[in-house]
Amino acid sequence: MTRIWRQSGFAENDPWVVETDDLKAGEGQRRLVPFEEAVESPLGGNGSFGVIAGPFDDIRLLAPVLDRIEIIALTFPGFGDGRAFSQASLLRDRLGYQGELRAVGDILIDPLVHMLRCGFDSFAVSNPTAIRRLEEGRLPEVTLYYQPASRDAKSEGGYSWRRSL
Repeated sequence: MTRIWRQSGFAENDPWVVETDDLKAGEGQRRLVPFEEAVESPLGGNGSFGVIAGPFDDIRLLAPVLDRIEIIALTFPGFGDGRAFSQASLLRDRLGYQGELRAVGDILIDPLVHMLRCGFDSFAVSNPTAIRRLEEGRLPEVTLYYQPASRDAKSEGGYSWRRSL
């Protein structure tokens, strides 16, 4: 079972659905559009929509329609695949995306804190250990860091100044 988590806690009625052969968006739900569809035919009209992007997708291609995208779900296909970290940083820092960024896929508790620093707002969590720790409010703490981030760290210090020169 996948649950949507934000820093305020677990969401009860999140409307966004990643459609599969077995799962389709129902009444009161909204479909996350595949990346290719959003780039090739950005859903005529002026309404907002959501997009799901994979690790190979060139996220910069969404720039012309970013103001219409309400949520972008970035995929983590496996624990060791960090390309969505770079995509999130690109969206926040270079493209100025202000909408919701969601991490989907293999979401574990330890890298979740780093995902927050890169600008992710919500997480589709299915790992039982991660769900339990989030329910208990037990996020790992990172007090020192080398690189700047889309969100400021809570603690003072670190080495973020090394990248600002």
